[in-house]
Amino acid sequence: MTLTQDVVRRIADLARLEITDEEVTQYCDQLSAILDYAARLQAIDTTGIPPTSSVLPPLSILREDEPVKGLEHDELMKIAPRTTHGQYRVPPILD
Repeated sequence: MTLTQDVVRRIADLARLEITDEEVTQYCDQLSAILDYAARLQAIDTTGIPPTSSVLPPLSILREDEPVKGLEHDELMKIAPRTTHGQYRVPPILD
């Protein structure tokens, strides 16, 4: 499929892009090549091939979720800037 310069200008206009005449010619060739390749891919018979989200095997980069003991209450109170009655004290957010 070959795109005309008018079509490329219209696409650029819809995308709110300002392109030069030299870029119009360049994009005509590039976009036409992309559309030709997409048409070749469409022509391939893919019946019997299940849809795939990735060609790579699934891989989790997350660690296993294992419970661990947290800090004791006294330790947490030691690192708080201010405490009152065993709780963190924070400035009020409403007057």
